[in-house]
Amino acid sequence: MVVSVNSEPQKSEFNALLNSTIAELNAHAKKAPKEIEQLKGNKLEPYVCGLMSELAQGTSFEGTIVEWGGQKFPDIVANKFYGIEVKTTTKNHWKTTGNSVLESTRIEDVERIFMLFGKLGKPIEFRGRAYEECLSEVVVTHSPRYLIDMNLEKGKTIFDKINTSYDTLRKKKNPIKPITDYYKSKLKPGQDLWWIQDTEKASNLIINIWSNLSLIEKQEIKNRAMAYFPEVFSNRGDKFARLAIWLVTQEAVVCPNVRDLFTAGGKDDYLIKNKTYRNNPRVFVKLFDSIPFILEILIDTSAVELSKYWKEKTTEKKKILDWIDLVSRNSKSVQGAKHLDIKRMLTELIF
Repeated sequence: MVVSVNSEPQKSEFNALLNSTIAELNAHAKKAPKEIEQLKGNKLEPYVCGLMSELAQGTSFEGTIVEWGGQKFPDIVANKFYGIEVKTTTKNHWKTTGNSVLESTRIEDVERIFMLFGKLGKPIEFRGRAYEECLSEVVVTHSPRYLIDMNLEKGKTIFDKINTSYDTLRKKKNPIKPITDYYKSKLKPGQDLWWIQDTEKASNLIINIWSNLSLIEKQEIKNRAMAYFPEVFSNRGDKFARLAIWLVTQEAVVCPNVRDLFTAGGKDDYLIKNKTYRNNPRVFVKLFDSIPFILEILIDTSAVELSKYWKEKTTEKKKILDWIDLVSRNSKSVQGAKHLDIKRMLTELIF
């Protein structure tokens, strides 16, 4: 990214130009509301550019006002330094979805960007404000985007919330991470982030229903679930909550009945090292049968990632023992498994 070393050339003159442009737009709206009402979407951009070019005559900005259009950010550039992002809404409010956090289409050399917002719902009105002063949150469409609020109170921007300035954030190699960290810190039990993950794992673009998966695909997902979510072996009322979210956000799979994946009824005996353990709930029989595959997943998954899944810190040396301990602790709440020493059984199967 090219970063300008200029301060803010002709700052007061540009502010005066922007303010006069907005004042003129509001005057036009009063004189010809029906005409202005038609300037929806990108139709407003050339109108603003033309008006601003007229008002710039006789100033240092004369002949420098350029409309970029297309997918470039921002829409209009003045003197190759100041940018004007034009947004409209046909509703009677001052909020809309803004631009991408990544700013991959940002025009080179533009250092200061201002928002010019046209509220085309009655009464028609135009406002302008520094871009970073009206970005309240980050929302997700096909990518993380800012939420614009022209009425946002001072000190309430997303940048205030993450304690990082707009210019600092946009110049980061990975501007998504500080935002992800902020929203993660606000999660309630049973919640997770959708789309904006800080993992390098690719996510499938296609959402699948569980019944469409092959038997092999189903079993592979179950094995990862047993490795990542030890609470499925408990009697907690919310034991499948995190699993259900993970299936959608990480595996792109919708499972209408997540509980059915692990709650097949009945009990079976199980032989481990010449000893028969009686009356094992089916969920533990499935666990024992899958140990070689689960062990491979635990080995291949970093301790850092497992710590995030388990909500407990682990290490590369201890992660398998820690997983055994987590499953054992959760199993103690299962009435039908109280006679079993799950920790010993898993240890004998693995080591």
